[in-house]
Amino acid sequence: MARLIVTEFMTLDGVMEDPGGEKTHPHSGWVFEYMGPEQEEFKLNETNEAESHLLGRVTYEGFAAAWPKREGPFAEKLNSMPKHVVTSTLSDPLEWENSTVIPGAEHVERIRELRAADGGPILVAGSATLVKSLIENDLVDELRLMVFPLMIGGGKRFFPESREKHPFKLVGSSTFETGVEVHTYEPA
Repeated sequence: MARLIVTEFMTLDGVMEDPGGEKTHPHSGWVFEYMGPEQEEFKLNETNEAESHLLGRVTYEGFAAAWPKREGPFAEKLNSMPKHVVTSTLSDPLEWENSTVIPGAEHVERIRELRAADGGPILVAGSATLVKSLIENDLVDELRLMVFPLMIGGGKRFFPESREKHPFKLVGSSTFETGVEVHTYEPA
């Protein structure tokens, strides 16, 4: 069975919007002042351990516009690995190598099938709408929150607002020199 791992950058106030500078938030690019070798190594190791990537359409479009043009170990792995794109609007986002579409209306069942198959971890990054659906449908096997020590006063938040209870247990925690903390959770 493949494990589904959600990995997210987020602020102390739970915002996940625009960590890399996509320009939809007034504080766009908020991760850069805290990035360092430890975080880069963490993200590279995490990506190297994964067998595939699961993305929502908005994150896919941002990644597909940026990563095929980049070089280095992280870009090589990300560009070559299978990518599954959950979307209700795109029918053929195959402009990025090894990308396939999961129709939005079928995504819960199709993701259950991906998890049931033999294989390595399925990594989910960004993808706010998709992640909320994954949590609400109990599809997350591991949750990695990379919490940055700042608040930006609003924006797209990580946590579902369904008012349903979703218990997790802390299974690991580490702090980087920049003050960024990684908390790893599994369903309780």
